[in-house]
Formats: sequence, C-alpha cells, structure tokens
Amino acid sequence: MARTTELIELSASDRQALETLLRSSKTAQSLVLRARIVLMCADGEPVETIASTTKTSTKAVYKWRGRFKKSGIEGLSDLPRSGQPRKLTDQKVKEVLKLTVERIPHEATHWSVRLMAKYARITTWQVRQIWEAADLRPHRLKSFKISNDPQFAEKVVDVVGLYMNPPDNAMVLSVDEKTQIQALDRTQPMLQLRPGQIERRTHDYKRNGTMSLYAAFDILTGEVMGRVTKRHRAKEFLDFLQRIERSTPKKLDLHIILDNSSTHKTAEVQRWLADNPRITLHFTPTSASWLNAVESWFSQLERRSIYRGVFTSVAALRKEIQRFIEVHNATTAKPFKWTKSAAAIIESVQRAKTSAGITGKN
Repeated sequence: MARTTELIELSASDRQALETLLRSSKTAQSLVLRARIVLMCADGEPVETIASTTKTSTKAVYKWRGRFKKSGIEGLSDLPRSGQPRKLTDQKVKEVLKLTVERIPHEATHWSVRLMAKYARITTWQVRQIWEAADLRPHRLKSFKISNDPQFAEKVVDVVGLYMNPPDNAMVLSVDEKTQIQALDRTQPMLQLRPGQIERRTHDYKRNGTMSLYAAFDILTGEVMGRVTKRHRAKEFLDFLQRIERSTPKKLDLHIILDNSSTHKTAEVQRWLADNPRITLHFTPTSASWLNAVESWFSQLERRSIYRGVFTSVAALRKEIQRFIEVHNATTAKPFKWTKSAAAIIESVQRAKTSAGITGKN
C-alpha cells in the first residue's frame, strides 16, 4: 500500500513562485525537480508515486519536502559546501610561481602538485589552477642541443631555401641512414588485443642481429627510396648514392640534403661527385638533425613498423621495412612542406643561446 504524503499547504505566492520555476527555461534542472516534488506533495500525491514520476527516490522526496517545510523556497537551493577552498590572494599566487621557477624541493628534483601544495599550504586543485594559468609544467622535461656550427646560418639558409623554394628541373632529396636497427623477437608469444584487454608482450626479448637502412626522401612527392645493408660504411653510402643517380632522370639535377657524418665526406665520395657534376650535396649544421626531412619519416617507420614488430631474423626485419616503404609510397606519401623561415630559425637559436648563457655568434 502506497504511503500518503504529509500534505503541504502552499500559499498562493509560493505556488506561483514554484510554477514559475517549472516554466522558466533558465531554471537549473535540479531546482525544477525539487519544485515539482513540492507541488506534488501539496497536491497530496503518495510518496512512491512522486518518486516514480520524478524518477528519484523516496528518500529524496522526504528530503525536499522537509527542507521546504523548514525554510520555504529558499530551502530548495543547495547549501554551502563544507571545506570550500580558501580564496587565493595575489601574494599566494606569486609565492607559488616563485617557488616553481626558482626553488627545488628537498624531496625531489622537481615539483609535483602534492609537494607544492604542501610547501605553499594550499590545495592541490589550487596548485593546478596556478600552473595552468601560467603554463607551467614542472613534471615535463625536454632535451635540446644547440648547434655550435660556425657556418650555422649559411647552412640553414641553404637547406631551408631548398625546402621552401626548390630549384627548377631538379630533384631535392633528404638522405640519411638509420643504423643498428635490431631484429628483436619476444621470449614468449604476444597476448593479442581483445575487448577489455590491451595487447601485451614480454618485457624481455631475443636479439637476432642488426642492420642499417639508407633512405632518400623526395620532398616534392614524399616518396622514399631505401636500401638495407649489413654494415654502415662509406662504401655502403657511396653505393646508395650511385643507386639514386641511376634512378633519377638524366635531365634533372640532384640536390641531396644530409648530415655531417664522416662517411659522407670521404675521398672516394668526393671523387665520385667530381665525375657526376649534376649532384650537389647540402650539409645540415652539426647537432641539427631536425633540419633533415627524412628524420620525420624515420620516426614514422619506428612507431608504425619496428617498435611493435616481432622479428625472428634480420631477413624478416628487412622484409618488413621494404613492405613499409612500398605501402608508404603507394598510400601515404605526400609533398613535404616546410613553414619556418631561415631567419626565424636563426633568431630562435640565438635566443636559446642567450638564455643558456652561450656566447658567440653562428
């Protein structure tokens, strides 16, 4: 048997105010629910009926009926929450910022949210708000290397110029080698992906040999030419250059961007270049591999093919790399677009040197 509700007597003004809350599109849904409960109580509806109609519990019906009887319409509003965080003063914000950038905690090498909250005597939520507003991320660390190449500016202008304004009747290739690629096999079979379970593999592995990959990235098409070798010497590099030369139409000049490896500058390479004047090598500055476009493709190869691969032999690794190159050229290759000017790069590097206290100019 349904329990009857203790009748609430509503004044005309209270009823009008409650009905206004129901009709207003600006009323919060939580307040609409409470007003409806009070009106149904005033109409004598049983508790179970009210709970079923409003899709809430009988406990909630009793709660809001009691709050209304005690405090009227004001009782339907949320009470102030206990433990509300203290308001942050400008002085406290400055203190947190000063600690973050000028001090190191005794307990660690960098600040965490909990450590800062402890030192500054505020909540972790407040620490997050201050750091987010100031774009501070003490838990993050990025590595860098500033080039000290005395010809840094000239090389940047040369390489970026090829990217942004490639010469007519020429092919521009970014060339590099990825050395010591390991053919790794897991000690136990993989546990495959399934609903509710990520793919799993053993942390240990078996080494089945290594190999090197020479790659030439065409900036106009995004296609890659690759050659897998057992060793990484000037001989293998020269063989790759010869392969590039044979595969390039004779009517085109060849501009090749590459790093400063000693294997790229041997006497044999220089003699061969003298016999092939249509080929020009353009060297990136030292410690500036990010200027070589093929590096981004190497990153794709690592993430999409090698890292999660299982290779029982070097031959299996070679086959997978060749497959990846073929698929890339057929489906994902696209023209390479460089957007940052040489002047902007030189300026940002000079700012980094100034910030790091490095004297001298490029």
